[in-house]
Amino acid sequence: MVRPVHVMLLVTVVLWALNLTITRYILQHGFEPLSYAVVRYGIGSTLFLAIALVAERTLHIARRDLGLVGLAALCLYLNQIAFVYALDTTSASTIALLLGATPAFAALIGLALGLERMSRRFWGASLVSFAGVGLVAAGAGGVDATGTGIVLGVATAATWAGYSVAIAPLMARYSASRISAVVLPLGWIAIAITGGPQAAGQDYGLGWEVWALLLFATVGPLVLTNILWFRALHGIGPSRATLIANLQPFVAAIFALVLLSERMTPLQVAGGILIGGGILLARRRPDASPPPAGE
Repeated sequence: MVRPVHVMLLVTVVLWALNLTITRYILQHGFEPLSYAVVRYGIGSTLFLAIALVAERTLHIARRDLGLVGLAALCLYLNQIAFVYALDTTSASTIALLLGATPAFAALIGLALGLERMSRRFWGASLVSFAGVGLVAAGAGGVDATGTGIVLGVATAATWAGYSVAIAPLMARYSASRISAVVLPLGWIAIAITGGPQAAGQDYGLGWEVWALLLFATVGPLVLTNILWFRALHGIGPSRATLIANLQPFVAAIFALVLLSERMTPLQVAGGILIGGGILLARRRPDASPPPAGE
């Protein structure tokens, strides 16, 4: 039987998936990459601050956790720079498939930091996933993609994994809204400093359609999914929720193919299958579920 929590999880996955197609469209219709990041994360940060202050009336973070907050903000900043330029130079379907490697990157970062102990099964799954990444990259020559875009797509997956690892301990002590209300504005400050000149020179007369999509990309994939994701975690547990959420890269690729008329080469399809196979092979019950992939 379909429960409300399943509907919330499905909506979350669909919104995440749509975000890549919408962002690619916006960047193809006049918005410069950094300008888009500055505006979108500025609006998102403001909304998260309002939600947290109304719901909790405090943004207090213990001193012992400030280092993790700073690390999470740095990873988020790097993630957004890589994300917008990846989608500016490479098809959304290609980037979507590359993002499927995020769980493998998260586990490797956890291993490097001594937070994880990996089984032979995991190493086999990682090899499968990264072989898939290689095939996606190798097959990109026949589509709207660049070598730089492929590298930035991999960097997007790796930095989001780093953000997930950094934020996991914070999630055990603070609400999702409070973490977002602190980390996102810090990340936005760095984005605004980097993208300030580009944002200042941006032509903002891009038509109501572009602005409507930008607002949707902010309120939906960035803000609403945060609320729905954590309610879904509470309703069905992190293991089942994360397994379903791993469908997002493949749903995103389908959206890009249908809505943007993109195409994928046979090598990319094979790579996507390998990445998905690696996810299924490595699946386990996580100690803490990563935050939503609300690039």
